[in-house]
Amino acid sequence: MKRLLNTLYVTTPDRYLSLDGENVVILEKSQEVGRIPLHNLEGIVTFGYTGASPALMGACAQRNIGLTFMSGNGRFVARVTGEFYGNVTLRKEQYRRSENSIERIKIARNCISGKVYNCRWILERAARDYPLRLDTEKLKRKSAFLAESLQKIRKCGDSATLRGIEGEAASVYFSCFDDMILQQKDDFQFKGRNRRPPVDEVNAMLSFAYTLLTSMCAGALEAVGLDPYVGFFHTDKPGRKSLALDMVEEFRGVMADRFVLTLINKKVVNKQGFFRKENGVVIMKDEMRKIFLAAWQTKKQEMITHPFLGEKMEWGMVPYVQAMLLARYLREDLDEYPPFFWK
Repeated sequence: MKRLLNTLYVTTPDRYLSLDGENVVILEKSQEVGRIPLHNLEGIVTFGYTGASPALMGACAQRNIGLTFMSGNGRFVARVTGEFYGNVTLRKEQYRRSENSIERIKIARNCISGKVYNCRWILERAARDYPLRLDTEKLKRKSAFLAESLQKIRKCGDSATLRGIEGEAASVYFSCFDDMILQQKDDFQFKGRNRRPPVDEVNAMLSFAYTLLTSMCAGALEAVGLDPYVGFFHTDKPGRKSLALDMVEEFRGVMADRFVLTLINKKVVNKQGFFRKENGVVIMKDEMRKIFLAAWQTKKQEMITHPFLGEKMEWGMVPYVQAMLLARYLREDLDEYPPFFWK
């Protein structure tokens, strides 16, 4: 259970939410484990819930407090709201800015700045931690290129140029990815990013991790009332969660890429957990997928300090915080959207 920016997050499974007077009460096996006055809250988000009392749902609706239910994996399930809810105004502002090229590029620049900054520090940390096993000069050169890319991003004034800078930076970053695979080199090789479909084991894991991350970000955006399909960097396409993909950019390196590298280097995964189809597509076997998902859930529970808020939280909470910060920016509570800068 954690309160962030006036939103209560109940992240422990098997907890029931009820109402006692003007308080939301969190119960575990009928025992009270926490209570918070409703007047302190603007939203409640609960994961892997066992339920919430009708009295609490009614109280939240009357007080315009959004009550959002998520699955244990972070998938949006439902939201209880009253007759009027501020999400309409928030989404209209999101749509307005998505159609304004000046406003659109402001948010897109920050999302991509977060991506490139985080990728750069992945290279810097690898050079620092494994100076005898890696070509540190190569990593430093690539890191310097990403630092230059960050300067270009800050000055970028249009989406086409930004996409070009992002694509070049991603190519430079991935040119070092195989170097950071330190174990099982014969079984796991990375010769470049490929997808739809992946044709090697590393890309199969990266694609799966990105899919899980996209689901988390989409659920986070839904939870705060934003439309995950209308983005600022990714263009609108039917069925594409463009805003969720915008947010994923900030987390690809630090949450997904490093996670896959850890699985390989710690030998959590092995080549026998994959099979190649006749058309060359590589996919995970069911047992390997279970191992992958179990490790992903453990990763989400690791604690970090959020660089903007300065608060300790689980990794799995970070997309929800970023979604709240974006909503605050769109409501003009913040001067700009603060991307997630990891170090």
